Amino acid sequence: MDQTRKVQADHDIKMFSRKSLEISGVKEVDSFDSEEFLLQTEMGYMIIRGSNLHMKNLDLQEGKVSIKGKIQELSYLDEHHGEKAKGLFSKLFK
Repeated sequence: MDQTRKVQADHDIKMFSRKSLEISGVKEVDSFDSEEFLLQTEMGYMIIRGSNLHMKNLDLQEGKVSIKGKIQELSYLDEHHGEKAKGLFSKLFK
């Protein structure tokens, strides 16, 4: 019997009083700063906007990310917009 743990394919979000988020099903953190995170999730690209944002925990092997700060917006991008956002962020953060 194989005891290797699989990466979780589910995508769940838990928000606590708009002060912290726990997100599962994260494939990659494309970019982040104190006002915006761009994540690639099992359900597509996700943008989290707010103020004083910082990553509390990151475990890409398990697909989990925890973010603290004042959360003001959560939104998903379709594939076309996701590639556009990814290109824009990679240019800004080089």
